[in-house]
Amino acid sequence: MPARAHYNPRAMRILFITSTRIGDAVLSSGLLAHLIERNPEARITLACGAAPSPLFEAAPGLDRLVVLVKTPLGGHWRKLWLACAARRWDMVVDLRRTGIAWMLMAGERLRLGPAERGLHKVQQYARVFGLEETPPAPRLWTAASHETAAAHLIPEGPPVLAVGPTANWRGKEWRPERFAELAARLTGAGGPLAGARVAVFAGPGERDRARPVLEAVPEARRIDLTGAVVLPTAHAFLARCACFVGNDSGLMHLAAAAGAPTLGLFGPSRDEHYAPWGEAAAVVRTTQSYDELVGAPGYDHRETDTLMDGLSVEAAAEAAAALLARVGARAA
Repeated sequence: MPARAHYNPRAMRILFITSTRIGDAVLSSGLLAHLIERNPEARITLACGAAPSPLFEAAPGLDRLVVLVKTPLGGHWRKLWLACAARRWDMVVDLRRTGIAWMLMAGERLRLGPAERGLHKVQQYARVFGLEETPPAPRLWTAASHETAAAHLIPEGPPVLAVGPTANWRGKEWRPERFAELAARLTGAGGPLAGARVAVFAGPGERDRARPVLEAVPEARRIDLTGAVVLPTAHAFLARCACFVGNDSGLMHLAAAAGAPTLGLFGPSRDEHYAPWGEAAAVVRTTQSYDELVGAPGYDHRETDTLMDGLSVEAAAEAAAALLARVGARAA
């Protein structure tokens, strides 16, 4: 854990409550960065789930990180209240739509409103501060140790294509064989990233689902990052990549926040809400809409197999090439 901000008894105290999920937490980070930039002396207590908590350990001004572990009957919210009730807060920002802000002593209370169809999650978060017209882009922080670890994992050499073949449920996962074919097309002779290395990401317990992609990449060009990299190091690694292609997942949002050209693959999730955010990002989706996929007879997200077969390798390859051409043209 990095050193905490220097104690200043007159500094503004802010409680920032964000998601238990990695993707939503990443998307909320721009709002946190907005607060930090406008209140550089503030002392911030941040509450989030265990999975995304490492992403905020290096945030400037972080005074305390409260990890929310879900318990029956909402006991985790009671624990958060107990951790915060003795202090008077200058501002409480609640992105979880709880009532906890009204149970604390606070000068200003800001709470996420109801979800609005067609409005991206970043814009929904920005609306808390009336910034939906100019929403703060996701932004994360890394420590020197994360940068050093990333540099070790991605030494000097050809560019790197990063792929994320897993997701938090099977319905959103494009088949690994298609990821393998796409990587071969993009990095093979004549591809937009010809000769590039291929980094394969997967979370703890997901290695078996990523194995077919790993095994399809020649060993000399393979970088295996399945289940062994902490999130801030992954962020620093992705910032060094020429491109990321992956399913709708927290890793996809991490790649976009890192500034890597990011192509998100979508099917049974709403890209209008969860597309990777940023100028160097794009989406390609199945020929079927979200409503067609989740409205099909027998749909059950707990048991269904992949619903991504409506996305061809050809369509994904064309979208990746178009993204790289657009980003390259902008850089030039």
